Amino acid sequence: MTDSPMKVRKCVVPAAGLGTRFLPATKSVPKELLPIVDTPTLQIIVGEAQAAGIEDVILITSRGKTSMVDHFDLSPELEETLGSRGKTKERDAIRAISRMARLVSIRQHEPLGLGHAVLQAAGAVGDEPFAVILGDDIIDCDARPAIKQLVECYERTGKGVVALMEVPPEETSMYGIAAGTMIDERTMQIERMVEKPKTNAPSNLAVIGRYVLPGKIFRYLREVKPGHGGEIQLTDALAMLAAEGQLVGYKFEGKRYDAGDRLGYVKANIAFALKRPELREGLVPWIRTMLAGIE
Repeated sequence: MTDSPMKVRKCVVPAAGLGTRFLPATKSVPKELLPIVDTPTLQIIVGEAQAAGIEDVILITSRGKTSMVDHFDLSPELEETLGSRGKTKERDAIRAISRMARLVSIRQHEPLGLGHAVLQAAGAVGDEPFAVILGDDIIDCDARPAIKQLVECYERTGKGVVALMEVPPEETSMYGIAAGTMIDERTMQIERMVEKPKTNAPSNLAVIGRYVLPGKIFRYLREVKPGHGGEIQLTDALAMLAAEGQLVGYKFEGKRYDAGDRLGYVKANIAFALKRPELREGLVPWIRTMLAGIE
């Protein structure tokens, strides 16, 4: 490549869903504010973007979810109360949330698919490359955040990047599956994508909710023919990008949890709690006691 690709400065976070799998909790609380231990999943996602050097987060929301934006605002009364009680560490942690990123909120008025949600950010993104992070996928990385790994892959290749994860063959029908030619140990030149194949999956590499995409993806999204229910699928636009040889997949390093599923959400809470010494000390004996009772 002769020219260096543009810096990835913006991240789109689709968060307009109703969260019906978590009812009744999500009747009045956005799913994205449900905590992993004590930190909302949305804050974890924004923190991942921040750690990758991303400056602007574009939140795609819907009616009744303004509390997601409020979470990243200043809280003068709370900060003053914490300060007056000598809880300066907690006060500073609360204050730091409002400084994580510049937040832009855009309404998706109708639930017309992931592609449609991403398309709502076209005006805010422009022609720049940008990241997309799906809040249901929490990826725990000891070193580089998952989206940073994809940004670095984009910088090396100059092509759109999707996150890939190996899954058992019996689970391929639950994911979009990518097929192509491996460039190196972790990078695949994607030649085709199959959405939730019922049989004969072309590989066991599933597409997970992290993407770095060129600005021209918005043109492809506008050209996509709506499917069932009028939905515009991001996968269709990615297939158009792959047909031009402009899409790679990257097998990220890290452990992924499906926080959009109740079991996956519980697993994520336990895993993240075990990483915290003040919780691990009491949690490990309790888990052993519970398991002994089950056996």
